[in-house]
Amino acid sequence: MKPDLFEAPDYYQLDDLLTEEHKLVRDAAREWVKRDVSPIIEEYAQRAEFPKQIIGGLAEIGAFGPYIPEEYGGAGLDQISYGLIMQEIERGDSGVRSTASVQSSLVMYPIWKYGNEEQRQKFLPKLASGEWMGSFGLTEPDHGSNPSGMTTNFKDMGDHYLLNGAKMWISNAPFCQVAVVWAKDESGRIHGIIVERGMEGFSTPETHNKWSLRASSTGELIFDNVKVPKENLLPNKSGLGAPLGCLDSARYGIAWGAIGAAMDCYDTALRYSKERIQFGKPIGQFQLQQKKLAEMITEITKAQLLTWRLGVLRNEDRATSAQISMAKRNNVDMAINIARDARQMLGGMGITGEYSIMRHSMNLESVITYEGTHDIHLLITGLDITGLNAFK
Repeated sequence: MKPDLFEAPDYYQLDDLLTEEHKLVRDAAREWVKRDVSPIIEEYAQRAEFPKQIIGGLAEIGAFGPYIPEEYGGAGLDQISYGLIMQEIERGDSGVRSTASVQSSLVMYPIWKYGNEEQRQKFLPKLASGEWMGSFGLTEPDHGSNPSGMTTNFKDMGDHYLLNGAKMWISNAPFCQVAVVWAKDESGRIHGIIVERGMEGFSTPETHNKWSLRASSTGELIFDNVKVPKENLLPNKSGLGAPLGCLDSARYGIAWGAIGAAMDCYDTALRYSKERIQFGKPIGQFQLQQKKLAEMITEITKAQLLTWRLGVLRNEDRATSAQISMAKRNNVDMAINIARDARQMLGGMGITGEYSIMRHSMNLESVITYEGTHDIHLLITGLDITGLNAFK
């Protein structure tokens, strides 16, 4: 097993903008990835299996609900700390970051923000510790970019709700203990409802044959006349804005996470360019290779500045959904382009599991699509700057 020699680039000395706590949180996550993720992740990706043994480690570094208050089991950290943790985890693997993002922003966040005190006390501590894993049910077989068209629904049966429908492309679904599911009531209003493993009629078949996020567990959520207790309805927010608020938090984490994948590809390519000899000299001495590397570090630096400023705005509760969309779109696009250029620099070695680049490249093909596609985020920015809705 090759040692993890990763060195994080900081071309504009952005560490000067971080607090000591930020750096401690980031460095703890970085060391954990080097010790517990890097040595095993290629093998698990090749096998298309999620390494469940890392769940405890994710909890220990605060990856589950970093910003959730300590009274509910979270770490009580700020938004920049959350971003830095996601950056370091995705440096290891996008699928592992997806596991943490879903748990934090799509399961714990809505329970914390939209749930009542009883729901917070029941679910959040066990989710924060990793004892329970969660999933988020929004996307349906026929409704991806248009979630308002969902058909999953529940009816009031007096002493319980009866839930029917299906969700797909759901991270963590095959092994989740709880699922925060978005469904329409009898009037067509969207609500969040907590479905628990073991409820009759609730099943979570796994999705196979993926070429991307192979070390992440993906599946479906199927509801066949599932009786859900009324106390499992999230009472404090309804309408499409509720799940979109969760996605804001998750997309923010992705904007940071994509930088981690890009940094890993850049660091690998830079190291390789100094070691690989062709025509009597290191390939890093050739102009075209230097062009690739110089453009990589430039784009990474721009993305770092973008996310740092966005993190400041998030801490001040001033970041808009459109600003988050811009960062998610820009940074994932940046990362996937860097992965492709880095793969070319490594030639044939770039497609092997001896290096992380091809795995990152395949993973990012999913990241650029999920939680708002590349084009959808472009139109969100377009709507924000023109006031004209291209979706209608």
